[in-house]
Amino acid sequence: MYLIIKSLHIIFVVSYFAGIFYIVRLLIYHTEALQGKSEPERGILHRQYSFMEERLWNIITVPALVIVVLTGAYMLWATQWAYLLQGWMHIKLLGVVFLLVYHYWSWRTLRELQQGHTRYSSVKLRMANEVATLLLFAIVFAVVLRDLFLSYWWATLLSFVAMGALIMAVVKIVNRKR
Repeated sequence: MYLIIKSLHIIFVVSYFAGIFYIVRLLIYHTEALQGKSEPERGILHRQYSFMEERLWNIITVPALVIVVLTGAYMLWATQWAYLLQGWMHIKLLGVVFLLVYHYWSWRTLRELQQGHTRYSSVKLRMANEVATLLLFAIVFAVVLRDLFLSYWWATLLSFVAMGALIMAVVKIVNRKR
């Protein structure tokens, strides 16, 4: 049973990240429509993006997150919480906490855009879109490399900071005209 639950956990992690990556992409396009278009195109795009965001969020992203959390909790329970004593699991769970904060930020930004308000530029949203990528890297590396990840924590931290800076710089360069 454990391996079936683990398989479901991995499948729904993939589904969740597909949803969280795409929702922020839609928020970018929605913001560009609200900031750069005039009526009637603005209204049409606003309604269409709101519809797409609502469907993605409620049918894919949130249900996938619920299943990920439930299967993850089951796996911790099935191992009699032993993983909670291991350092790599602390890193993974810290990444999950940051991911939940990012999830909440995405939901709040989604609600604001659906009401026709935008507080972020499309470039800032593009940069924010990369946060999920960095979290995915950190979580996967913590799980796969486990003790090696912690033994070389300084190199790991430095590489994630460098990767984050590189990603943000590329986003900034590519979008310098926006």
